[in-house]
Amino acid sequence: MSATFHYENRDARTLVQQAVATSKRQRDQTATEAHEQIEASWRERALNAEAELTRTQKEVFAQRQRIGELIGQLRDFDQMVPGESVQALTTENTTLKRRVHQLTQEHRKLQERLEGARTNLRFADKRIADLEAKLLGQGPS
Repeated sequence: MSATFHYENRDARTLVQQAVATSKRQRDQTATEAHEQIEASWRERALNAEAELTRTQKEVFAQRQRIGELIGQLRDFDQMVPGESVQALTTENTTLKRRVHQLTQEHRKLQERLEGARTNLRFADKRIADLEAKLLGQGPS
């Protein structure tokens, strides 16, 4: 339709304005839904990483307690038992030390993953804010 017809015919102008407003609402709704979906995904990843970190910390604490108990038992046996039992306990102690080392490495790795997830979430939030600002800056087409 011509610009003259558009400006002279109120009904046509109203219909065009309504169509523009409807289109903008649909775009805004789509952008909001996409934003919420992305945010939920990152939030879930961060929560999973934090839960795994908490579980690992509890496991490390339990292992340290167990090692303390075993070291105490080793000292008691060392004073009372001949060399063969001491050798078996020393082997078990070495195995437990390896397990503590392994759990410490897992803990460190999970902390790094958590930090990465948090960094990704901050980046996603910044990117989303930039896109929202860009959408708001465009105004009605």
